[in-house]
Amino acid sequence: MSQKSRKSLVDSIRRHISSGTLHEKECAHRDQIRKVAPAVSGCEECLEMGDTWVHLRMCMTCGNVGCCNDSKNKHAAGHFHSTNHPIMKSLEPGEDWLWCFIDETKVSMP
Repeated sequence: MSQKSRKSLVDSIRRHISSGTLHEKECAHRDQIRKVAPAVSGCEECLEMGDTWVHLRMCMTCGNVGCCNDSKNKHAAGHFHSTNHPIMKSLEPGEDWLWCFIDETKVSMP
């Protein structure tokens, strides 16, 4: 995915989440959701680098914690691109949503 396409996708997600118009559609990858828990309290790769992040996301396949696309390193999206683990969960307080990178949709908990 090109940098321009990725930015467009992120902007679209952000608009839909903030406006409340993000509706769930069928996701073909729900079977990859596992019972996982974050192993660390921050972005694993940013912590290793001594860097900072904006928001945290957790991979629902393996539990990897990465920073969001508003963060300069975009480790959560990078994790998806390197592993093809499709669904991530927001780890922000008060947020309870999952996102499928492949189907580009909000996903309900199984």
